[in-house]
Amino acid sequence: MSNLRPRITALSIAFSIVMLLISASQSLAEEAQPVEDTIVLGMSTALTGPTAVLGINMQSGVLAAIEEANRKGGIHRRKLHLISLDDGYEPARTAPNMRRLIDEERVLAVIGNVGTPTAVAAIPITNASKTPFIGAFTGAGILRKMPPDRYVINYRASYAEETAAMVGALITHGALKPKEIAFFTQRDAYGDAGFVGGIAALKRHGLKDEDAVIHSRYERNTLAVENGLADIIMSDPRPRAVIMVGAYNPCAAFIHLARQSGLDAIFLNVSFVGAEALAEKLGGKGDGVIVTQVVPHFDSALPMVAEYRKALKAWNPSTQPTFGSLEGYVAARILCRALETIQGPLTKEGIVNALEELGEFDMGLGQRLHLGPKEHQACHRVWPTILRGGKAVPFQWEELGIRLEGR
Repeated sequence: MSNLRPRITALSIAFSIVMLLISASQSLAEEAQPVEDTIVLGMSTALTGPTAVLGINMQSGVLAAIEEANRKGGIHRRKLHLISLDDGYEPARTAPNMRRLIDEERVLAVIGNVGTPTAVAAIPITNASKTPFIGAFTGAGILRKMPPDRYVINYRASYAEETAAMVGALITHGALKPKEIAFFTQRDAYGDAGFVGGIAALKRHGLKDEDAVIHSRYERNTLAVENGLADIIMSDPRPRAVIMVGAYNPCAAFIHLARQSGLDAIFLNVSFVGAEALAEKLGGKGDGVIVTQVVPHFDSALPMVAEYRKALKAWNPSTQPTFGSLEGYVAARILCRALETIQGPLTKEGIVNALEELGEFDMGLGQRLHLGPKEHQACHRVWPTILRGGKAVPFQWEELGIRLEGR
């Protein structure tokens, strides 16, 4: 019996050591591989079809920001992953995409969706499922209710703010009268959002009868702009400025035909048109076309913009900077900033809370941002650009007077 005790003691010690080693290895394994090791995000956007460039640009910016975060170790050592589904800019395809992302892919948030009509289809689903809907590429008022929808978080200025900036500049610096400004818009919620915002701005500048303003339209995902152009050309008097709320292909077709028809007017486009794609479609005939932006110029030396160019090059060296991908990058960086503040398990409610708790913050855009329980639009600034030599370059509204005097 006495000889057995040392053996039992030795076995006990060995067993304890083994258990300690197993426990230690399990701890190391848990530390290296957290249970929640991936943050899955979703996107439904136009990756094919007439507006595919817009969706691809937005996706590129989001991916550049995600890969940048992952190279730095992720969010609390959790890697970010984006699942992108193509809706072709058609709301009938957006709804099933949203249900798949939320119900099957179990995404924690949807980011960077493109378009107003598609957002109209997506928002009821995201609200019902209590899934954060972040940084959509649309300035429509449906995403900007007061008080705001809890799960809808915007980065960009609204279409109403973009068209208001145009109207204010045309009247203040261009000395135009409200009836000298016409509208060419897409026949859907996107076009309506821009038109309503523009009319509201004109009324603030003295417009009495909105029926006196020429408003022509075209059908989404088509190039059927001739009837809309005819309405404007046959108006008396002819407008001296046309505010355009559409996509790059039909807007380019309209401008080409308008100039061939002798319409001597300034053409102004909201940011959704896609300045680079519009410039490419117009070629050398695009000079003088104005495009408002909701981000600074992508060649700017601002800290955030410089970080964007570096991240985009690291993600894909062949991808050229665009306003759309910069917007996607900024939206994703704002989300990452909020995620960094969350300790412990990530939840959809926690993400919304974190975004609302950002308050006033600086992302290096030359413009302070703000999010809170009553403010779900981080930025309200509009940056004007003008097409020159096939490129969109910075532009000052004060230059409008000089341009109109030369006509």
